[in-house]
This record gives sequence, structure tokens and C-alpha cells, in this order.
Amino acid sequence: MDLNLAGRHALVCGASQGIGRACAIELAQLGANVTLMARRADVLEQLVAALPRTGSQRHDYMAADSGDTNALRHAVQALAATHPIHILVNNSGGPPPGPAHGAEVDAFLDAYRKHLVANHVLAEAVIPGMQAAGYGRIVNIISTSVKEPIAGLGVSNTTRWAVASWSKTLATELAQFGITVNNVLPGSTNTPRIEQIVQTRARKSGSSVEDTQRTMEAEVPMRRFADPAEIAAAVAFLASPAAAYITGINLPVDGGRTRSL
Repeated sequence: MDLNLAGRHALVCGASQGIGRACAIELAQLGANVTLMARRADVLEQLVAALPRTGSQRHDYMAADSGDTNALRHAVQALAATHPIHILVNNSGGPPPGPAHGAEVDAFLDAYRKHLVANHVLAEAVIPGMQAAGYGRIVNIISTSVKEPIAGLGVSNTTRWAVASWSKTLATELAQFGITVNNVLPGSTNTPRIEQIVQTRARKSGSSVEDTQRTMEAEVPMRRFADPAEIAAAVAFLASPAAAYITGINLPVDGGRTRSL
């Protein structure tokens, strides 16, 4: 199986922590040159220094905010002009928990801008380089809510579905150029995001954080939350040459929690 990413340049969004950080490490281990992107430059600088590297492998970072799509477009276009990007990992923190009913319109607009619009801006900036190279991998980290809406995540559920539909459409359009577009759907994963969800549920139910987490873990057939590295492994495979004929899919990585096909 060809998992070698030597000579490929990967841009990993939301790389300062959690799943994004794990993806950066995994892609670097497979030989890719990795550019990290998130808002906190100090954290990214530390991670760049810690990423594995061999031979001529080089890593860098770019501080950017997915909510400022104009600045994001210019920054990534400049990066891609000097260092074409072959692998794009779209990843951004989810919208705050809460039901759809009663959610403010601005909450939907903000989520769409930081996810759907930001993903599109990034893809548009890197696709020309992928076409020129005859190699492109766009992997969007979304959520299992694409298959089964998650209670208490109304804005997130709505936004994730929009991203999935955009991704499927783009996959069909780009397949002829050897560019694949896929979605990885993490289940509950040990990240700051799941800590926020657990705390919100505990507060609403009146249960302790510990009891709430145990209840949520019991809903997963494997009886535990995922480690970020387990999500990153799926992302890295889809980014590799071995996955050249896989495009337009939604891949749950959730310990079997998703019941639908």
C-alpha cells in the first residue's frame, strides 16, 4: 500500500490542537511537508518545531482566522503561489452547542462563514496547484451529524450537512483532474470540543461532568471516546496515493456509534 507523501505539501487547518494537530503529525510522519494553520501563532510555532522530519522535509505555519475569509483567501493564495498545496485538510472548531429552535440567525451565518465559506475559499486557492501537479486531496473533517443529527447541536448539524453537500458536488467536478474530495466524520473524540459538549449536557441535566461523560461513552459500542490520532489515521489514508480511487465519501470514524448505513 502506497502511503508515501514525500514531496507533497499539506495545509492543515485548525492545527493548534485536537484532531488538526494529530493530522499534522500523521501527515508529517508519512513524509509530507506540512503548513499548519490556526489563530494562535505561538502554539503553531511550537508544534512546527516538534513535527517529525527526515531529509529535506520542511514544515511551517500560518496564523489565520477562518472567520475572516478575505484575509484567508489572500494568505492562502500567496502561500500556494510559492509552495503549491497538494493536500488540504479543512478543519475548524464546531459552533457552540444549542438547539436549532431559538438559535439566532447570526449564529447560522457565522457558522456558515467559518465552515462552508472558509472551506470553499481554501479549496479555490489550492485547486489550481493540484491540477498542475495532477495530484490533489481535499479532506474535510465534519461530524457524524451528516448521517444522524445530534441532539443539542442544531446550528452545527445544519452547517455540517451544507459542507457535506458542497463536498460531494466538488468531488464530482474535480475527479477528472485526479483530485479527490472526501469527508471524515469523527464521533466523540477527546478534544476541547467534546469537553465543551460534556459540560453543557452536564449543566442542563444536573448531573456531574464525570457521570455525563460515562453516559456518553456508554452510547458508543466501543465504550470510549476516540483518540485524535485515530481520526488522523483515516485522514492520512485519504490523503495518500493509496486512496486515489476514493472520492465523494462520508467516512464515519466513531467506534460504531452511527447506526445508519
